[in-house]
Amino acid sequence: MKQYREIITPLHTRTSREYLPRMTEDKVRCMAVAKRYGQDYWDGDKCYGYGGYRYDGRWKSVAERLIETYGLKSDARILDVGCGKAYLLYELKKLLPDAQIRGFDPSLYALEDAFEEIREGLIVHRAENPYPWPDGHFDLVLSINSLHNLEVPELKNALAEIERTGREKFICVESYRNDQEQFNLQCWALTCEAFFSERAWKWLFKEFGYTGDYEFIYFE
Repeated sequence: MKQYREIITPLHTRTSREYLPRMTEDKVRCMAVAKRYGQDYWDGDKCYGYGGYRYDGRWKSVAERLIETYGLKSDARILDVGCGKAYLLYELKKLLPDAQIRGFDPSLYALEDAFEEIREGLIVHRAENPYPWPDGHFDLVLSINSLHNLEVPELKNALAEIERTGREKFICVESYRNDQEQFNLQCWALTCEAFFSERAWKWLFKEFGYTGDYEFIYFE
């Protein structure tokens, strides 16, 4: 591994969350609906996910931090693994107009709702399956708040593909530092399969040969 970065945390901590109500809203059924990653997850009732995922400009600051951190040039090649509606890629493309912007997600609904300016660079694909690009093709491969939705065997495959295709790598996943944060995460998460502490995540990164940067978000 390289080093811990703090790129997503300022955005994550802007949102307040009530954990206990999430646990008592027929959560098992809501989890099943959320894991389809369809309209209900993105734009349906909040018990299924985002409760309406519309763009408000918040990803611009993340795009700026990524460009500065990794020295990305105007014609950089960038891949977002689990890009959702690809709002971050939209901001990266605006800041780097000649960049080769690519992204994928298992949700066709999300990709069809992406901005038209970047839609041609998006495909339906799963993070654990082989990526259709050669070794070292991208200047930066990133994955934000997606990999914790995989079970361990699939996580191993995804990390291997990120490692293979990116010269620089950055991933962000949900984690916890204490019992309270673990409880909050378990209350809040609908699609998470990998409930790991900081220590466990770092062990997995090393065990699976991931050498890129990383960040954890916490539910305080």
